[in-house]
Amino acid sequence: MAVERSGTLTGNSRFDHFWQQQGEWVEAPNQRRGGESGVQRLNDESGQLLYSKRQVGHIYRSFLHPFGRPTVLREYDAINSFEQLGVRVPHIVYCGVERDADRQWRALLVSKALDGFEDCDSWYEKGARERYGEALHDSMLQDLAANLARMHRGHWQHGCLYGKHVFIKVIGEGDQARAEVALLDLEKCRRRISCHRAAANDLKQLRRHSSFNDAEWQKLLYFYKVAFGSAVKGLEQ
Repeated sequence: MAVERSGTLTGNSRFDHFWQQQGEWVEAPNQRRGGESGVQRLNDESGQLLYSKRQVGHIYRSFLHPFGRPTVLREYDAINSFEQLGVRVPHIVYCGVERDADRQWRALLVSKALDGFEDCDSWYEKGARERYGEALHDSMLQDLAANLARMHRGHWQHGCLYGKHVFIKVIGEGDQARAEVALLDLEKCRRRISCHRAAANDLKQLRRHSSFNDAEWQKLLYFYKVAFGSAVKGLEQ
């Protein structure tokens, strides 16, 4: 889909349609980056559950954008690239940015809910180790490793790879059960010249901010190295 951009507010646009909708805050607005950003839960006309990231004046600056650019556009770029790389991410319904009467950015990123997925930390807290057994758990680690390897081979660094941003869904039952993994919160993603450096930084961060025990972490590293296809320095621990 194309991103809608305009210099000033326009009436009767898709932007206005989504901006005027109000739902439950699942991430209360945070004051940062010169503005605010939060996430609401919405339902569309067909009853589909959506998540709407709403921002006002919430920007980042870079060499290419020294005067600032809404952070949802960086997240939108990452999601598009991840889909092309085969990395499982939420499906974007709409992304748009506009300036208000004071020339301040307003931005929206609306995505479909990941039905049946829950974050990795909650998954473990609910007893996933005991409930599903080793085979299913290995399936989850292998799928996570494959998604991370695709992301890193594409020179993308997640930048906020915590357990709460890794989402898991179990499909099927018994011996036929398998796990799928998706990645969320791509606002801090960026391209790196070195895919190995992107990999090392993300995995060290995940190690510090996840619920994996030592044995699970070593399995994840094994699956990751197989999926990545070459040695990555700094992943021995």
